[in-house]
Amino acid sequence: MNGRGPGSRPPAGVVLDTDGVLLDSAVVHAAAWKTAFDACLDRWASDSGTQPPFDADGEYRRLVDGRSRYDGAAALLTARGLHLPPGDPHDAPGCGTVWAVAALKEREFVDLLRTEGVTAFADARPALAALHAADVPCAAVSASRHARALIGAAGLAGLLTVTVDGEDAARLRLPGKPDPALFLRAADLLGSSPRETAVVEDAIAGIEAARRGGFGLVAGVDRTPLRRTTALLREQGADLVVPDLTTLVRSVWGEGG
Repeated sequence: MNGRGPGSRPPAGVVLDTDGVLLDSAVVHAAAWKTAFDACLDRWASDSGTQPPFDADGEYRRLVDGRSRYDGAAALLTARGLHLPPGDPHDAPGCGTVWAVAALKEREFVDLLRTEGVTAFADARPALAALHAADVPCAAVSASRHARALIGAAGLAGLLTVTVDGEDAARLRLPGKPDPALFLRAADLLGSSPRETAVVEDAIAGIEAARRGGFGLVAGVDRTPLRRTTALLREQGADLVVPDLTTLVRSVWGEGG
């Protein structure tokens, strides 16, 4: 795919991560993880020694961002040298199993949604509209089971051809990022081959997944104030890193004005 320079022809399809790329929801996920992890780290301290609080910036981005709830909980536990039984997907929120920790995070996330809500980034609608006007189909991908509802509430559903979320992953038994299965499913629904499809991600695990999936363009989005993740995204395999979606569609594909 010729998609790495100004004025390049647009791709056959664009697959965009939801949390942190389209919706300003990554901060809500991070806050929910911190509440859940910190509660459990306090309980585990007597058995494992003192554990520092969860880092909702660094640890979130390295270990949790872009992954399913179970995989995120398991990654943090492994990184901290902690061992819990897997448990069962129906485990109640708690700290006794990996699934229980994941359920605790889910409860905290739902509570935050009720009190704070989630909005789309200001650049999301104009960028999607520009690609829509150029007849470039777009897909939203998320490991979250809430993604489809949140996208609809943010008013973006009409600009997306398909959405692949955690409900689809569970139904189809698709592994989460850094496995490329979710992205490949989205490209297939768009009718575009991976090599003719661009993936837009803000998470390290997502960049790895896109690279492993053989996508023609892997674009990173770094919305942090000091561009703290740009180097990490490039090291993981991003072809380019932009500060927002408007920059991507205008500077790379010349769309949107």
